[in-house]
Amino acid sequence: MKVLILNSGSSSIKFQLIEMPQQEVICSGHIERIGFEDAVLIYKTQSHEYKEILDIPTHQIGLEIISGFIMDPKKGVVKNANEIDAVGHRVVHGGDAFSATTLINSEVVDKIKEFTSLAPLHNPHNLKGIEIAEKIFSHAKQIAVFDTAFHQTMPTKARKYAIPNKFFTDFGIKMYGFHGTSHKYVSEKALAYLNNPNAKIISIHLGNGCSITAVKEGKSIDHSLGFTPSNGLIMGSRSGDIDHALIFYLVNELGYELDEVNELLIKESGMLGLTGYSDLRDIQAEAEKGNEDCKLALDMNAYRIKKYIGAYAAAMNGLDAMLFTAGVGENSSLIRRLVCSDMDYLGIELDEAKNESKSRDLREINQKASRVKILVIPTNEEIEIANQAYRLLH
Repeated sequence: MKVLILNSGSSSIKFQLIEMPQQEVICSGHIERIGFEDAVLIYKTQSHEYKEILDIPTHQIGLEIISGFIMDPKKGVVKNANEIDAVGHRVVHGGDAFSATTLINSEVVDKIKEFTSLAPLHNPHNLKGIEIAEKIFSHAKQIAVFDTAFHQTMPTKARKYAIPNKFFTDFGIKMYGFHGTSHKYVSEKALAYLNNPNAKIISIHLGNGCSITAVKEGKSIDHSLGFTPSNGLIMGSRSGDIDHALIFYLVNELGYELDEVNELLIKESGMLGLTGYSDLRDIQAEAEKGNEDCKLALDMNAYRIKKYIGAYAAAMNGLDAMLFTAGVGENSSLIRRLVCSDMDYLGIELDEAKNESKSRDLREINQKASRVKILVIPTNEEIEIANQAYRLLH
């Protein structure tokens, strides 16, 4: 069966058409920098690769372009939409309503809409993907795979906030965790590579959105993102951890409206707020030119990650391996070097030459003497979503 996977991020769309259960990728690609005039479209088939620079202002336009390529008479890989048996959608926030892969119907769509306020940069784009796919691929089963599902194993002591109990019991206010599909995929790859199902691993997912997860014996036990995907590490346009009293100061002392504060913290902060750029490639290029704001932002980004590594090593009472994944984690040797520097106390020793490798395979970049393995593992959320979708339908 042919399964189309749509993975809509805050500024990107990744897609793969996969023949299951063989896991044969028929075509794949991604769109980056959605919302910019120089958005990048990559489309790959088994025999050709296409790259175009386009003005793609919205996710909807991006999804329409992708479906057009897949069914194009010359570039496409299927003759018509009916050849697609299922469409698997990454959905960021499933709240307490979803802890497993789910067939999409109107009730599921309504529930996903309920959680839009908790993931405003993601759930609307996930819903748009569902809406467009239902129209274009009306013959196909529509399936949702939730980022929050992997983190259901976090113990209550890690998930619960120190606020009155009623908010936990009556309203479900707690840490949900995100990027779970990616963290699940790469941590399983790491456990297999280490040949140790009981390993203590820290998984570091770095892209426009960023998160870090403590994985013990294959299970998520703590995670940097919480009730919404906005706290924790410094991200492309999200601030990450702040003092909550800052919100009241902005409103009461500086005259901001609450909606303006929300916009400020999730769309105008993070690396964008620190540098004027949200794409790490731009920030690194400016830092190399001597831009002090960009150099400081890179240091701040790495410093925040290092603090979480120390905390999670303590939470697990040890550390066997840590891994870098996603667009920045896989491709930025600079960020990896900044994160791993001065970490020998924890047994983390980076091999500079290995760190510069451009290999796209799972690779080890630590020194031989390093007690902790440092791994770069390309994530493949699309394969993970396809596996879960296939298992659901069979």
